[in-house]
Amino acid sequence: MPRSRVLRRVALRLAGAAFVLWAVATLTFFAIHLVPGDPAQAILGGPGSQASQEALDEVRADYGLDQPLVVQYGAMLGRLVTGDLGDSYALKTPVAELIGGQILGTLALAALALVVAWVLAVGLALWSTSAGRIGRAIAGGLELTAAALPHFWLATVLIAVFSTSLGWLPPVSNDAASGLVLPVITLAVPLAGFLAQLMRERMLEALEQPFAVSAAARGETAAGLRLRHALRHAALPAINLSGWAVGYLISGAVVVETIFARPGLGRTLLRATELRDVPVVVGVVLVVALVYVLMTLATDVVSRFADPRIAREEAPA
Repeated sequence: MPRSRVLRRVALRLAGAAFVLWAVATLTFFAIHLVPGDPAQAILGGPGSQASQEALDEVRADYGLDQPLVVQYGAMLGRLVTGDLGDSYALKTPVAELIGGQILGTLALAALALVVAWVLAVGLALWSTSAGRIGRAIAGGLELTAAALPHFWLATVLIAVFSTSLGWLPPVSNDAASGLVLPVITLAVPLAGFLAQLMRERMLEALEQPFAVSAAARGETAAGLRLRHALRHAALPAINLSGWAVGYLISGAVVVETIFARPGLGRTLLRATELRDVPVVVGVVLVVALVYVLMTLATDVVSRFADPRIAREEAPA
């Protein structure tokens, strides 16, 4: 691919990423202002602080909350352009510091859930494509059921079974590896349902393609066809879906971290929304959007390595 074409592609991707981040920051800013509550009250300690009207007015003037919403929006964009996420209204600490202390736990949870989801999806897809019509029907039912499970319901069932009844795993997340098991499974199972359904359908399509028929004629075993030919064909759309999956997992972390009392961006975002802590809400959502953008770019690169035909198709004639 010519250098000019590569540069143009990179420029378009960067422009698209900048637009996504701007749109996310804008929508979040105006959406949080629709939530009932007073940011000045949060700054002074929350609804129970019983702050006087004079104190509230002073805080509004100091933080610019008495300005029109458009002016506040412009000030926020000005800070974001310089990389300044502002300070938390409730905690009086820089938002970047607050996010930095929570993001690793959430990313680790999402990454482990993504790996587990892939393992479950690949295993189910391989089994279902070799199990005949009845096996595929059973697999289809499992995939639909898994994909439809709400995180809060699945978390409640897992706690009831593995913590309360069997006592195998802690109901509250802790620093030990065992504290990650239930949160990871809660996030991974619904995603595995989506991935497995997609991979099974693509594998069945691939097994009917000429390259698979030709490989079978050359003596390739049924297992070899699925592992060396069909699985690679099915993995490409699943890889592309993984970029979306990261955003899905991080949004699911809001519920999972709350139920399992696990520190992370999810609980931070929920608490900030309740307090109308605008800088924290915008900062967390913006960071999540940035992770999503980076993962989308990464999946694009991985797809090109997995299937060089993508790059060849985009090359000029």
